[in-house]
Amino acid sequence: MERRQLGQTDLMVSKLCLGSMTFGEQNTETDAHAQLDYALGRGINFIDTAEMYPVMASRDTQGSTERFIGSWLKKTGRRSEVVLATKIAGPNKMMPWIRGASHNLDATNIRSAVEDSLRRLHTDYIDLYQVHWPSRNLPIFGASSFNPQAERPAVPIEDTLGALGEMVQAGMIRHIGVSNESAWGVCEYIKHAEARGLPRIATVQNLYNLTARAFETSLMDEACFREGVSLLAYSPLAFGQLTAKYLDDPQAVGRLTVFPAGWSPRYVRPAVLAACAEYAALARAHGLLPSQMALAWVYSRWFVGATIIGATSLAQLEENIDAAELVLSAEVRRGIDEIHARYTNVGQ
Repeated sequence: MERRQLGQTDLMVSKLCLGSMTFGEQNTETDAHAQLDYALGRGINFIDTAEMYPVMASRDTQGSTERFIGSWLKKTGRRSEVVLATKIAGPNKMMPWIRGASHNLDATNIRSAVEDSLRRLHTDYIDLYQVHWPSRNLPIFGASSFNPQAERPAVPIEDTLGALGEMVQAGMIRHIGVSNESAWGVCEYIKHAEARGLPRIATVQNLYNLTARAFETSLMDEACFREGVSLLAYSPLAFGQLTAKYLDDPQAVGRLTVFPAGWSPRYVRPAVLAACAEYAALARAHGLLPSQMALAWVYSRWFVGATIIGATSLAQLEENIDAAELVLSAEVRRGIDEIHARYTNVGQ
């Protein structure tokens, strides 16, 4: 499988990254190990996780995803074969089980989170350590616009960056990245890194799929190009909507039916459903599976360093990986852009 350089680092990763947010909720430890074995067998060397996983988050399961990956690493001894990425949770009072309700991105929390992840993962270093979401007010997870009235006390970016730099100096993490960030945030991290001689962010892990293309319409693509930051595209199938499985069977098993109704409203907006129906029709008119068209499109974008794929079965994982070999025709690409013009970033 094709390998790509992450940012300005020495990390060379497969263009597909195995996401793991189902491990510990929808997937057992045995399932997780089988997926890891299969992914590496298919040429994937990049694994992404987070301290808050699995989804949906709960006190009883938090950390299980890292523990399952850690038990696989301990059992197989394949740590040197993978690029391992994890994330520290930003502030969220709804998850008090993560270092208390006031957890944030300060030095004390960062050290504690890194140490906990290292222990769960059975490793002494993390290749890419990411800030899962910012400390400051920012529209994410379905919010569509910036609201100055929602301002709140926040840990300054330079303080977070300084604490991450200490972890790099200690050898606990090799490189750093951010997630659910804006162009301003990316540039702020770069500015403070250059001013203080601190590590530069290598990656930004943001939402990107056929229904959510804000990365290319908010100048994030230019900022990342000019600053040498790679996009790690998450949710390329819009929580399964772009597979058309819910279109074909509204009760199909998946996150949108297994978890409580309304827990992730951006994926069930009427405009998202309408857009996904049109994308599915386009794919089928050209003899393609909707999921493979959606993935092949993301895989082919010039600014994507790696696409994070997740699955609850080996069959789904196989289908997702197979899409890496698919080259979309010019006619299909034109069709995609025509649909996007009618349903612009409805799933953002």
